[in-house]
Amino acid sequence: MKHVFVFDPKAFFNHQWKMDNILDNIGQFFRTQDKPDFSIQFSRYRRNAILLIQEEADKAKPGDVVRIYAIGGDEILFDCLNGVAHFQDMQFAVIPHEGTSDFLSIFGTENLELFTDIPSLVKSSSIPTDVIKWGVNYAMNSCCIGVNSAIAKRVKDMKARLNKRSFIIFSKISTFLNGIITVFNKQSAAKDYIINIDDRDYSGSYSLIHIANGPYYAGKITGVSNATPDDGLLDIALIRASYPLNTLMSLRKYSRGKKPKNGIYVHGKKVSIKSEKNMWIQLDNEFIQDTSIEIDLVHHAVQLVTPNNLSYPSNTAV
Repeated sequence: MKHVFVFDPKAFFNHQWKMDNILDNIGQFFRTQDKPDFSIQFSRYRRNAILLIQEEADKAKPGDVVRIYAIGGDEILFDCLNGVAHFQDMQFAVIPHEGTSDFLSIFGTENLELFTDIPSLVKSSSIPTDVIKWGVNYAMNSCCIGVNSAIAKRVKDMKARLNKRSFIIFSKISTFLNGIITVFNKQSAAKDYIINIDDRDYSGSYSLIHIANGPYYAGKITGVSNATPDDGLLDIALIRASYPLNTLMSLRKYSRGKKPKNGIYVHGKKVSIKSEKNMWIQLDNEFIQDTSIEIDLVHHAVQLVTPNNLSYPSNTAV
């Protein structure tokens, strides 16, 4: 097996020593192996990791397994996933830096540190994992459309303008204020959609559309708490549009793992959504604007490396 560690240096801005520590841990571990087979790559710009993974695939012998380790934040996770998903003989490992990963949270917050243990990850096995496919893009955790994605985009833009310390101080306040502003914005909080889920029509006016492969969003368990990324199904929540305060209460309830009464909750494998005006679409932590999107679930598309024989919880709702 070939082990390829792909770093996003931008994720370690002003924390070069942390990246150096990870590099030292990798070197120390493989120096103790009889036949070390590993390489280290640095992604210098967005989507660069996809090209790096292609190069590693070209160098591999037929039948060889290549394990890709995405080291950094959500951006490198997204890029590496979109490189790995095209190859059958690849495994995917996530080593999060700075903050938690919504997708990995399904294994329990008490286990997140295990995903930063290099020796443990290298020796671990993998489990089959579903992914979300949109066009040529893949996402691991979710697709959000409506209020939540609009709020998240505002907060992400603010984070890009502030330094890390200032953002930590103002993040909760800004999220709350952006939430208030957004629910009073009819363009985001009450939009008409044409929605088709597995050839069933769910068209209507909604404030939130959440298409989930995993149960967490923005660091919190959601109303689709039984979403499991290996069952061959997407968990889909459609929260109907309402008055601003009702919308705010529904979203608050949803972000606490409960199901608001003004919601529709279904399972599906294929989702088509259209709107007359541009929608803010959030795929994991990537944002796009479009008037339509078609999403498919790709069953067991990726082999995800999990330490300590961790597995996905059973989905009793399906």
